[in-house]
Amino acid sequence: HIYKQWQSLFCAATPTEEMNGAGNLMDFLDEPFPDVGTYEDFHTIDWLREKSRDTDRHRKITSKSKESMWELIKSLLDAWSGWVVMLLIGLLSGTLAGVIDLAVDWMTDLKEGVCLSAFWYSHEQCCWTSNETTFDDRDKCPQWQKWAELMTGHAEGAGAYVLNYFLYVLWALLFSFLAVSLVRVFAPYACGSGIPEIKTILSGFIIRGYLGKWTLLIKTVTLVLAVSSGLSLGKEGPLVHVACCCGNLFCSLFSKYSKNEGKRREVLSAAAAAGVSVAFGAPIGGVLFSLEEVSYYFPLKTLWRSFFAALVAAFTLRSINPFGNSRLVLFYVEYHTPWYMAELVPFILLGVFGGLWGTLFIRANIAWCRRRKTTQLGKYPVLEVIAVTGITAVLAYPNPYTRRSTSELISELFNDCGALESSQLCDYINNPNMSRPVDDIPDRPAGPGVYNALWQLALALIFKIVITIFTFGMKIPSGLFIPSMAVGAIAGRIVGIAVEQMAYHHHDWIIFKNWCRPGADCVTPGLYAMVGAAACLGGVTRMTVSLVVIMFELTGGLEYIVPLMAAAVTSKWVADAFGKEGIYESHIQLNGYPYLDVRDEFTHRTLATDVMRPRRNDPPLAVLTQDSTTVEDVETLIKDTDYNGFPVVVSRESERLIGFVQRRDLTLAIKNARQKQDGVVSSSVVYFTEDAPQLLASNPQPLKLRRILNLSPFTVTDHTPMETVVDIFRKLGLRQCLVTRSGRLLGIITKKDVLRHMAQMMNQDPESIMFN
Repeated sequence: HIYKQWQSLFCAATPTEEMNGAGNLMDFLDEPFPDVGTYEDFHTIDWLREKSRDTDRHRKITSKSKESMWELIKSLLDAWSGWVVMLLIGLLSGTLAGVIDLAVDWMTDLKEGVCLSAFWYSHEQCCWTSNETTFDDRDKCPQWQKWAELMTGHAEGAGAYVLNYFLYVLWALLFSFLAVSLVRVFAPYACGSGIPEIKTILSGFIIRGYLGKWTLLIKTVTLVLAVSSGLSLGKEGPLVHVACCCGNLFCSLFSKYSKNEGKRREVLSAAAAAGVSVAFGAPIGGVLFSLEEVSYYFPLKTLWRSFFAALVAAFTLRSINPFGNSRLVLFYVEYHTPWYMAELVPFILLGVFGGLWGTLFIRANIAWCRRRKTTQLGKYPVLEVIAVTGITAVLAYPNPYTRRSTSELISELFNDCGALESSQLCDYINNPNMSRPVDDIPDRPAGPGVYNALWQLALALIFKIVITIFTFGMKIPSGLFIPSMAVGAIAGRIVGIAVEQMAYHHHDWIIFKNWCRPGADCVTPGLYAMVGAAACLGGVTRMTVSLVVIMFELTGGLEYIVPLMAAAVTSKWVADAFGKEGIYESHIQLNGYPYLDVRDEFTHRTLATDVMRPRRNDPPLAVLTQDSTTVEDVETLIKDTDYNGFPVVVSRESERLIGFVQRRDLTLAIKNARQKQDGVVSSSVVYFTEDAPQLLASNPQPLKLRRILNLSPFTVTDHTPMETVVDIFRKLGLRQCLVTRSGRLLGIITKKDVLRHMAQMMNQDPESIMFN
């Protein structure tokens, strides 16, 4: 709303044709020259300028549509192009996600064995069609053979175990080596999660190539390899990057999006929603994730389009059916018991654990990543990946809970122990005298399998906590959603079993007496795993609303919203007590990207004059005059400085502001004029006025650059509080702001100046902001 108010104020004050200096004046060219209005790499876009350009474009199309039937059809196509782009994004991202899911299943199982009937089948698919499989041994079938059995003919024994162990580690090292090599050679931007960079790009920053075709191809391939290698990482976060690459690819097909960076970012916001939709099978959670966590500017139109893109993506994934269960969700659960008020205590304790784990992970991971950047370690990314993979595989294989893929582990931890479960976690002692229906299994004493599983889970928890710190941030695609959920699910299942056994052995205690009668099914350990997973994911990312929606969409556990909300809120409170930044904001700070977080508060009593440049001892501001600067003067100024743009004043004596011109536009305009306009030489005078004066025939041809001048640059007075200035930069997405007093130019404040000032006020290093 504030954005629109400012827009209306601008429109009231200045004719729209002059808002970006693109009036109907005949300048040195009838048509704008190529690349005008574009931005350099690692620079910030000007949202107001982009919005204004789109308004002009839309007004032209609307006026032309009344002229002929063809123009009307063109205007309708332009209006529908947004929905077409969303449809294409949904189809491609859903297809890629389905292919990735199927490939990961197959390659993860390939580390342990192969299907003889069809080598491209995973373990589960291989045993589906088997006639020899019994119910008790449904994961064992003659068609599926482990490597030792295939090579030596022996399935059991120490020799077979050692050979399987060795080949498991070897496959893991091969997959990770291929992944890191492909990333290094073909697409360096394909590494990591991608969400910190996506957040920065959506805030208006340019990172060329980050959403390119090569990045899309290599990220898709290496994501499969990285997840299959058994490293403690997930594919869900990187799928947001993959979907945004799809969005960027389809933007290039329509000039409406390819030539306007502001409009392109609306499409990328919707693509991020589609990415989460296919990552978890959670379309509504995807839209909320884009709104809460990723997007910077999210108008209502983008909300509808995100909804449509997420719907198409989810529908496409459901058509492929990669999980083979005819369900869209990743971890479907069916719990048969309600939760009770007394259980809120362990749920809140899990929230506290999630907040503490989030804080520990962020601090340790950022410290390790900083060490990687500042020491020799960063020069050997391949060696680092190989070393971490080797350690992970060697430590993971002996424990059945760390050997399998993390998604399978979470799925088992979420599952309720029904009559058909064969998991070690369901090894309870049955009472043969008790008659009970299948769907209401009462609490029972834990058997030896459960106690054995608890020890293995405790070791898996310590292993996951430590290894994830060193894995996230390596030069391979690495998501954080699934490892964080695994840590929480393990902790939650352990707590759930503990509460269940307490309720069974001490059902006469006052806390259990009211809601837990003997022979009833009181406690669901799988629910605790689900709540723990939400708490740990919330502690790391600081998500709340979208997290709860993703979790109940992910599992189908709609009636457990309150426990999930309690854990998510507690987790956020505890984590925020130690630091406001989530993992993505921390990585943005680490990389020095110019990101103004909407959630940060600025409470210091400084003024615009304290932040603007030039400072007291600095040389005067580099400016251009409206009618007395030559081409040579302009070229010298561009050569001697590295500023993004220059204010234009009436004269150096009056310093009265006329407008602002971008450095890139100025360079392109002069280069273009020298090539295409006769008589333009170094001594030609550059005019930014509407009418160039009549010159003698002997004088060189003047150069009129009114077209590229922004006649309505945003200005504040020198006594404007910085609190207001920071708010203006956030809400309007400004690139720079000029400081005046009574119409006289005093200085300039850029987004980088604002970020450096904020860092200084928080006792951080202002030089950590590296880009413009």
